[in-house]
Amino acid sequence: MSINLHDQLNADCHKLGYINSSLLLLHKNSLVPWFILIPDTTENELFKLAETQQLAVNKQINELAQFVEKHFHADKLNIATIGNIVPQLHVHIIGRFFDDCFWPNPVWGQSMTRQYTEQEIQAIKEALFKQQIIHDKQFV
Repeated sequence: MSINLHDQLNADCHKLGYINSSLLLLHKNSLVPWFILIPDTTENELFKLAETQQLAVNKQINELAQFVEKHFHADKLNIATIGNIVPQLHVHIIGRFFDDCFWPNPVWGQSMTRQYTEQEIQAIKEALFKQQIIHDKQFV
């Protein structure tokens, strides 16, 4: 399975694996746990998906949201299909904290950043695998 990824998403994210037919990405800025789900479609809006795919994507979003809330102990979740620059359908699932460096503002467009270490990325993959959200921790 291979989803053709928009160049901006490729530049901004680490590929973690697949949740069924959707690609799961981790934004490179580790200041907040920021995941991006890419459904396998050429459509650019959720409402344009067939009902069965909408339900499947919504289930994936819910599983990922529960993971972010529990694993990172997030105070709040931001879940959105904001995509003005990247036309490819993608869903942001972001853990927010009342004391994060961006609060209460949006996380995108901020200049402050910290990259993940390879060990941090592997630990997140392991946790996603353990929770059976992704099924191959050796992805890419």
